[in-house]
Amino acid sequence: MFRIVEELRKRNGARVTELATALDLPKSTIHRYLKTLEELEYVTKAGDIYHIGSRFLYIGTAVNHREDAYAHIEPKIKELATETDERAQFMIEEHGYMVYVYRETGEHAVQTNTQLGKRMPIHATSGGKAILAEMTDKKVIAIIERHGLAKITNNTITDEEALYDELQQIRDQAVSYNDQEYINGLRSVSVPVLKPNGQPLGAIGISGPLNRFKGEFYNQELPDKLLGVVNEIELNMKYA
Repeated sequence: MFRIVEELRKRNGARVTELATALDLPKSTIHRYLKTLEELEYVTKAGDIYHIGSRFLYIGTAVNHREDAYAHIEPKIKELATETDERAQFMIEEHGYMVYVYRETGEHAVQTNTQLGKRMPIHATSGGKAILAEMTDKKVIAIIERHGLAKITNNTITDEEALYDELQQIRDQAVSYNDQEYINGLRSVSVPVLKPNGQPLGAIGISGPLNRFKGEFYNQELPDKLLGVVNEIELNMKYA
């Protein structure tokens, strides 16, 4: 059933025949599941085309509130986007992927495919590496063994030793950088957010184009701004 749902999302709607071909399942099976989903109001039908229903939207937004600490983070993401005019985001790790939970775009932000809930390779993003740096070696190894270190661009880290070296550098600086490792021409800076018990909650980051993310702005101003915001969030989580 969830394979059908995911295929509907990927295709932005599909007919029974299309789904049967894509999933290599009998049309009767596809139709039976779709009817159940329609009766439960999780899909809608326009003519002979089925679409994802808005009930999934209602369920998905529950992720934004599953941790009490998220209430301290959402307004800060909006502030960062407004102050920098760039794209600000809060990310978490789930099943070895980096996942967007909050995202705001400033006036000059680059429009990339950063849909909320989107899963991305954790080793190819500044937010993902910031989170990895706060994990135990055992968990980092488990994630690499499960997902590998796929090459996304020519700058993506694909060597385990190189990744471990960078994670140590992130631990030392408390700042993670992404220099065109996921999208050519795009850079980002992220800082991990830790729970009061020291475990990683996620990471907050700012992304933008290569021509603006350079020099002191990229290497000093943005990291200092993020470190200040994260420090405030962590204090609020601990004492609020």
